Amino acid sequence: MTTGFETMTKDIDMQSEWKIETRTTLSGIFSIVSLVAVVAMAAAPFAVSRGVVQDLFFILTMLTLAQSWNLLAGYAGLISVGQQLFVGCGAYALFAAVILAGWDPLLAIPVAGLFSALIAIPTAFFVFRLYGPYFAIGTWVIAEVGRLILAQWKALGGGTGTSLPRDATREMVGISGLADWFGMRPSAAADALAYWLALAAAVATIALVYKLLRSKHGLGLAAVRDNETAARALGVDARRLKTAIYLLTAFVTGVVGALIYLQKGRISPDAAFSLTDWTAYVVFIVVIGGIGTIEGPILGVLVFFLLQNAFSSYGSWYLLALGALAIVTMLFAPQGLWGLISHRTGWELFPVRRRLRGGSASYSEKGGPNG
Repeated sequence: MTTGFETMTKDIDMQSEWKIETRTTLSGIFSIVSLVAVVAMAAAPFAVSRGVVQDLFFILTMLTLAQSWNLLAGYAGLISVGQQLFVGCGAYALFAAVILAGWDPLLAIPVAGLFSALIAIPTAFFVFRLYGPYFAIGTWVIAEVGRLILAQWKALGGGTGTSLPRDATREMVGISGLADWFGMRPSAAADALAYWLALAAAVATIALVYKLLRSKHGLGLAAVRDNETAARALGVDARRLKTAIYLLTAFVTGVVGALIYLQKGRISPDAAFSLTDWTAYVVFIVVIGGIGTIEGPILGVLVFFLLQNAFSSYGSWYLLALGALAIVTMLFAPQGLWGLISHRTGWELFPVRRRLRGGSASYSEKGGPNG
């Protein structure tokens, strides 16, 4: 005869066999493939032409911008059309540190991100009092104000802009080592160094977003996105969470802006604060790939790059084609291309949903969850 204590012990043993998992077999395989791909991409400057390295640099920087905007809009529900503010501020901070303070460009890159995050603090104070389309318009207006202010900075060229000193980029930390060890010319070594930094930024951003979404803060973020009122009722500090995400994306965007204009070597207010280049294209990438997913921006940036290379010579028709594709995607695949693929195949390369796995055979045989 089974005693109550023995029954309770068996129940505890059965419960201990259950565990919560997020990873899947496919995601495990993909993580190995991704690691191999990252290693191969790190070796690209030694195996491909300088033009290919510059193309990969473009893909990686746009991917990082897309992932940060996707975190802001797809998970925090903050539809910003003013992210060019942080690209421009990060770029100008880099140029100011190099030209006016004489810093090494590599040391100036994290400072550029911090400067963008600092600018985001008063920006958040104003735009967080706006909701929906008013928030989007408010971010765009503030970005335009930032462009007009920096256009008055005569020490950095005013409205016409300025260029980095050639010696500054040729004497960066690591350039001489690449030239001595691998026989690279200074210009090619500078491109390789910027490319490796862009690769590191892209990998770090994706890893950070994935880790965040799998944490308790990620659950709170999803709750805020789906129903902010209900999330507040459950104890989620929505304002604090949104502010943290806003500042984080400002930092990442500022770092990427600094990297982009370090590679370009020249800056102007109109280019650094371009709505089309640093927000419209990024929104297109996320919408086409799939907003609210990590996989979406990865697929979207590849589609964008292929379209840009195939049709950019057609002038304004190229922009009309991008707009038409975005509209068609929103009408027939509102969750983006990756959403369409995932819906039909069930694939999740970066799974964040929690699943209950395990259970004893005896419990399953008695009609339990595995029965």
